[in-house]
Amino acid sequence: MLNHPTVDKLVALRMHAMARGLAEQLQNPEMAQLSFEERLGLLADRQLTERESQRMARRLANAKLRQQAYLEDLDFRAPRGLDRTLLSRLSEGTWLREGHHILITGPTGIGKTYLACALAQKACRDGTAAYYVRMPRLVSDLAAARAEGRHRRLLETLVRKPLLVLDDWGLNGFSDELRRDLLELVEERHDRRSIVITSQFPIDQWHDLIGDPTLADAILDRLVHKAHKITLKGASMRKTRISPPDGDAQDA
Repeated sequence: MLNHPTVDKLVALRMHAMARGLAEQLQNPEMAQLSFEERLGLLADRQLTERESQRMARRLANAKLRQQAYLEDLDFRAPRGLDRTLLSRLSEGTWLREGHHILITGPTGIGKTYLACALAQKACRDGTAAYYVRMPRLVSDLAAARAEGRHRRLLETLVRKPLLVLDDWGLNGFSDELRRDLLELVEERHDRRSIVITSQFPIDQWHDLIGDPTLADAILDRLVHKAHKITLKGASMRKTRISPPDGDAQDA
């Protein structure tokens, strides 16, 4: 980088993007045609852009999304029940601001996980932090936290996540401990923070799947009534393409 006192000061202030931008300006004679305000504005824009890019990268890393998925890459050609109008509306993010949920159901391999990750990825790009976890992993994490005396702290952490993605809902059933943990999660997040859920089981089976009628009523009352429901159908997408080398697929 160009050795210049102002550049060095910007580096010392950890304004690296502005430092690089100023170094480039000093080496570009055409910049002399711009006013001071214009040149300063370009440097400020560059710094802001880099900082937001870094924030987004941190949000995506912390989200731990299972797949690198984008709403823009969804394939609407296959008859899977994807509603282009609904997904276009969801991409605007109003559902997040209003604390609505998204419930995605359908058979294995149809693309539920991919869609959930794409919605979470779009949220991260738009400034909302997300966190993805498969239900079997969540059960394991809660059990370990309970044994180590940090169960309350883990629940509070999950409650605070602006967007929570629960993948494979009902895959391993619901213990009494899990039912009570889920009730606390959905109760504390109700009307404030959104949840995306994927499941192989239709929503009308969730009550029986949860088991305890009283807890099932309470959980579903807080999930279903303010939710966008997406029911995917058709043949497994895995049968229509070759899996990527790392084994990722568009569903869990």
